[in-house]
Amino acid sequence: MIWTILFASVGIIGSAFEWRGKFMSWIAKTWSKVLLYLGGVDYKVIGLHNLDPKGFYLFAANHESALDIPLVFAGLPYHIVAVAKIELKRIPIFGWSMMAGGHFFVDRKNKNRALKSLDSAKSSMANNPRSIIIYPEGTRSNNGSIRQFKKGGLVLAINMDLPVVPVALCGTRECLGEKKYKLKKNAIEMRIGKPIKTHTLRYEDRNKFAENVRDEVVKLKSEWQNQPMVFN
Repeated sequence: MIWTILFASVGIIGSAFEWRGKFMSWIAKTWSKVLLYLGGVDYKVIGLHNLDPKGFYLFAANHESALDIPLVFAGLPYHIVAVAKIELKRIPIFGWSMMAGGHFFVDRKNKNRALKSLDSAKSSMANNPRSIIIYPEGTRSNNGSIRQFKKGGLVLAINMDLPVVPVALCGTRECLGEKKYKLKKNAIEMRIGKPIKTHTLRYEDRNKFAENVRDEVVKLKSEWQNQPMVFN
């Protein structure tokens, strides 16, 4: 908690002089790596070769632990912002740091406001291109199984012709364990699939597209489960 407050405070101050959010992005990546290091958590990223280092993507990942967030920011070498529920915006320091970093907030309880938020996100991305991370399940899985994907964030990718990258976050639930304040010495892993182009898709394709992206994430996680990673 102390490290989080420290990094967030530095990021908020620094962002006053850098409007694109790149400084806060660096803060988020550094915070994530420090957090995993201090927790003694080994992590590995597989599939970066599928991506263009200079490209912009919408990453769609499963969600089963609070460790998913530091794993994503530590493992993906991109300027990334999240599409988050609006309640996070109201959290002191944490919410302020997300706003300073140019993250997007969506009111999931109000459809009209949610759609306006996505329109604002599209405009923001046009002026300041970066990559986006979403967790389409909408909530954490309590047993490791991947829930059905919601369509909102994926519609944003369709509207912006942004390639969608399936991402499987593996082992984070087991690493955090039942006692949320104590990390287990389990290795965690992020598996990255091949980008799925969206330029030929329409709004009417959103349901099938959400199913396809979920299928790819399930496939990636199954590969991890069948070939568990071993650190030396």
